[in-house]
Amino acid sequence: MGDTALIVIDVQNDFCPGGALAVAGGDEVVPVINAMAPGFEHLLLTQDWHPMHHSSFASSHPGKQPFETTTMPYGAQTLWPDHCIQGSAGAAFHPNLNRTHAELIIRKGFRPAIDSYSAFFENDHKTPTGLGGYLSERGVKKITLAGLATDFCVAYSALDGAKLGFEATVRLDACRAIDLDGSLAAMLKRMQEAGVIIA
Repeated sequence: MGDTALIVIDVQNDFCPGGALAVAGGDEVVPVINAMAPGFEHLLLTQDWHPMHHSSFASSHPGKQPFETTTMPYGAQTLWPDHCIQGSAGAAFHPNLNRTHAELIIRKGFRPAIDSYSAFFENDHKTPTGLGGYLSERGVKKITLAGLATDFCVAYSALDGAKLGFEATVRLDACRAIDLDGSLAAMLKRMQEAGVIIA
């Protein structure tokens, strides 16, 4: 499976129960991912890594509440509770996530003025993270995605991966969703229409 990579999306304390932006059952993905990982030659992790006062935080927009939407220069942006602040305990990976064999950690969301759901591009859908080039140079053709959350960072990563020509699979048993106003069903439909394999 040298041409296959497992990309683990944002399995961080703030997205797990008790965290600032907890995904229901978020910690349940950890043993599933730990069991999957040895079957892949390439293991990569993403880490949400926001500076304080990030533009995607509701607290940076007076009068706005978390989960409301605002318009940014690159389009609509959901506003979130402050989460995954650089160097904080909440930004750390879940302590039980086995990271020993991870060859690369992609940090995203570190630019103050733009959010980043996808492991491949910022939310302007133009600014690359470099992951696509990294995988291509190593001969990776197939990517499997797992982690948090299904309907945001996992889905956008899968869509961008497919757009870049990778055969993309999302392992639903190794993901959990936020499901904001029907976002899970909407993103599952978008992924299937884009040729992403839902496993």
